[in-house]
Amino acid sequence: MTDEPLRVLVADDQAMVRGSFRVLVEHTPGMTAVGEAANGAEAVELARRERPDVVLMDIRMPELDGVEATRRICADPDLAGTRVLVLTTFDLDEYVYGALRAGAAGFLLKDTPPTDVLTAVRVVAAGDCLLAPSVTGRLIAEFARRPEPGRPPAQALDGVTDRELEVLGLIARGLSNTELAAHLHLSLATVKTHIGRLLAKLRARDRAQLVIVAYETGLVTARAHVPGHAPS
Repeated sequence: MTDEPLRVLVADDQAMVRGSFRVLVEHTPGMTAVGEAANGAEAVELARRERPDVVLMDIRMPELDGVEATRRICADPDLAGTRVLVLTTFDLDEYVYGALRAGAAGFLLKDTPPTDVLTAVRVVAAGDCLLAPSVTGRLIAEFARRPEPGRPPAQALDGVTDRELEVLGLIARGLSNTELAAHLHLSLATVKTHIGRLLAKLRARDRAQLVIVAYETGLVTARAHVPGHAPS
């Protein structure tokens, strides 16, 4: 555990928004802002130079949009420790899927309360993923609209045990580790072990990418739901 503050880079094409997020970060104990980017290209350049822990990334920016900037950052081996948290005003945005597919660890709306944004920064910096509750249902609907051709074959799940498939399906439905443990009558430690094995077997960067695998392989469909736990 390090006492070093979390290093945060802010990328948004609106100066007022950038400034607001920077002030929020700078006035939060345990965090420091390491730069501002007005477009995706600047975000990638600054990320490579400053090596931030978290990038607060806007989606729609000139020159290079947030999806492509996220893809370049997450694909750079030198930035393996950098996590991208996407912030946007477009809760119905088609880019939700693209941002997560590109490697984003979280997705929030810009009207998210400041304290929740700060919590999200800590969550993704710790290696977890986070989706705004209002985005989850729309993300599921996006998967439902996508055509069947082109999806990874079910064989991509070869080697995954039945219990791990069950865990994967519940992760895709938005259950937390605590909810998973209660639903499956397992200890929290056992749930974490199953998730760790899924990440390794499916070569997934994080929990968000496990959700994508579950939908793309057809393990989970948008019509399915966990009894008593409807998507938000």
